[in-house]
Amino acid sequence: MKNIFAAFFLLVVFSAQCQEASSTISGIVTDAYGRPLSFASIILENLKLGVLTDDNGAYSIHQVPKGNHKLKVSYIGYGTNSKLIEVNEKTTNLKIDFALKENVENLDEVTVNGKTKKTSLETKGFAVNSVETKEAGLRSIQTNELLNTTVGVKIRQNGGLGSNVKYSLNGLSGKSVSIFIDGIPISIYGSSFSLNSIPPSMIKNIEVYKGVVPGHLSSDAVGGAINIVLHEGAKNNLNASVSYGSFNTIQTSLNGAYRFDKSGFTIKASAFHNYSDNDYKISGRTIVDIAPNGIETPIVARRFYDAYRSTGGMAQVGFTNVEWADQFLVGVTASDEYNQVQHGTFVTKLPYKGRFLESDAILGNLTFKKKNLFIKGLDLNVNGVYGKRNRIINDTVAQAYSWTGERRIRFDGEYLDYIWDSQNENGPTLAKITRNVSSIRSGLSYTINDNHKILLNHVYSGVDREDSDEMISLLENTFQQTSDLYKNIISLSYELQAFENKFKLNAFGKHYIQKVLNTQPVFNDDNTQVINEVYQSDKDYTGYGFAASYAILPSITFLTSAEKAIRLPSENEVFGDAGDNLLPNLTIQPETSNNVNLGIRLGKFNLNKHGFTLTSNFFARNIENRIGLPTNADGLRESDEFVQYTNLENTAESKGIEGEFHYTYNNNLGFNFNITRMSLTTVNSGVETNVPNVPLFTMNAGLRYTFKNFIQEKSRLNLFYNTYYTDEFSYKFAQGTNTTGEEEFLIPEQLSHDFGLSYTFPKKNFVLSFDVKNIFDQAIYDNLSVQKPGRAFYLKLNYTINNL
Repeated sequence: MKNIFAAFFLLVVFSAQCQEASSTISGIVTDAYGRPLSFASIILENLKLGVLTDDNGAYSIHQVPKGNHKLKVSYIGYGTNSKLIEVNEKTTNLKIDFALKENVENLDEVTVNGKTKKTSLETKGFAVNSVETKEAGLRSIQTNELLNTTVGVKIRQNGGLGSNVKYSLNGLSGKSVSIFIDGIPISIYGSSFSLNSIPPSMIKNIEVYKGVVPGHLSSDAVGGAINIVLHEGAKNNLNASVSYGSFNTIQTSLNGAYRFDKSGFTIKASAFHNYSDNDYKISGRTIVDIAPNGIETPIVARRFYDAYRSTGGMAQVGFTNVEWADQFLVGVTASDEYNQVQHGTFVTKLPYKGRFLESDAILGNLTFKKKNLFIKGLDLNVNGVYGKRNRIINDTVAQAYSWTGERRIRFDGEYLDYIWDSQNENGPTLAKITRNVSSIRSGLSYTINDNHKILLNHVYSGVDREDSDEMISLLENTFQQTSDLYKNIISLSYELQAFENKFKLNAFGKHYIQKVLNTQPVFNDDNTQVINEVYQSDKDYTGYGFAASYAILPSITFLTSAEKAIRLPSENEVFGDAGDNLLPNLTIQPETSNNVNLGIRLGKFNLNKHGFTLTSNFFARNIENRIGLPTNADGLRESDEFVQYTNLENTAESKGIEGEFHYTYNNNLGFNFNITRMSLTTVNSGVETNVPNVPLFTMNAGLRYTFKNFIQEKSRLNLFYNTYYTDEFSYKFAQGTNTTGEEEFLIPEQLSHDFGLSYTFPKKNFVLSFDVKNIFDQAIYDNLSVQKPGRAFYLKLNYTINNL
């Protein structure tokens, strides 16, 4: 394999050196309002040489020979435009911009626009939302907050910045939902490189697949998948932002790219830094001050030991838009994280002070993309990551604390120390988990003709893990436990378009392979010898599915999709993680689900200056062997510090409906509203009941208004308002039919409001924004009744330099 890679590298380097200097044509394609058009087609007609614009509307065509040429640009839903150009010795670099006018088709008084990239994705048959991030990149909001506004998506977070996050899609959450960055599982990068760490300005768009996941992602998920698509373009630019707000929260980011036109050599880099004290106020039945005599007094307290910091970045060098590669980039990703731990799995009456986690990662990465490889229609896409991650759990402080932030005092007036010499009852630890991680995603597709396409995709991910602890004996550390987990997922897909592209079909099959190897050194029965206790498992599974759509009119599309989905257990579910208070379960089995979606999309319609889109989706899931916390009523106690994931005995069924409405007026006013109503039931103690800790009824709404030429000519003021509603739900199973006293385990109805504004200065390179979150300071709860931050204020500055 090393020889093959070396030969490949020499080949591409030789190809780069053999390129002759030639003319380059570049520019930007926009609409009549100056907004960039992504994926517009640019063609030199006589040469049959062409490219697509990137997400900023920019394009570059290289190695253009001398002579007269006709440059033509087109975009679905817009008119075409062309220009005659002459290339000679004096015109080695031409810059030609285009502005296209919208081309609409009249249907009585209503007009239907051509499909955008977002619309095209959302009408392929999958239950998918494409979340655009351009405006969010200018505001003081995180990627998770952006996802939380999406229909059917609920972000479950244990507190403030840096706290544990779960993503719920139609009620299924946790590891049932796969998270990717450009198709690479985000778990490979470690906790120090999370979705909250990635600035929205680095993200092109977010694809949210619910229930049914296409083969090209090769995902093992029963709930769906979220794919973060980073900017691919090599447009010369630099973007910097800094945000400061409540709870001493600061978030900064810097990202940029530079491409040399003649050679195609490209440099891309990004960095981020996040910090927060997370010292917001909380209350509730477990937030008490305990007197020396044991009397408990409810109080409103500040979280006093919950600070979080993460720092990281990515750098890549290579070639883009050259003859032998659309992209060839190699680079490194590095990150570091520090996280204080205030309590265990639940918010307990005895908070922690002195227990903290540290994580770091350094990973090499490789990207290679080439369309029309060797022959027309054959496309290759490869993304690879390899490196090391470390995680340290530090818990050596014996002092006991109250929620006042002060040390507890015993009945005799002396300070109270825990007899187990740590915050957690398992005793002191300086545990270190070292992981060698790797993942490679490869995709090969062949477009037979305009109607038929075949795709072969493969994702491999592997973790080699070693655990040690400085607080245990030298002998015990000498014989370290090793834990290895490997996954291979292979998918084969077939895409069909028929009936003048009104009918679209994507059929796929997936094959899953997982290998688990755990070696635990233990003493023999008479304690005279150390032997290896080995657990090994090597199993494979098969899944399959399809997605189809039919457009009875250009503006009315029916969609349906179904999948037999497999979800392989994650590393932490198998091997546990002391830092997250998780116990191991080596014998845990995959969960399976039969998923079905039926939906309809209406629009986008335009009536004079009004535009609107309406979508609706019915979904059903039947989950077997579900991985979760124990279902018995005593399995979820607020006093539990450690939990263990297991396969639940009873089948769970999820059914529901979701709807979304978008309205725009004159490109100034925008309104969106979405609603999700569902059930997620299982059998507990012989009684059918809702699965706990799952919101079953949610609504979100957002309003945006733009003032053009506000104060200054060519400036823009954007106002934003968002509201989020979550109905009451329980985080604990009821004990049989007697529900007396169970109301204390109910998470109450919640309604929160956010407001924001951003001001874009005339040159459009400087943006100032201000956000208020949870305006009315409501008590907002989430996972296992952990309270989230109250009212908070944030100010952000964003500066961009284009065309470096």
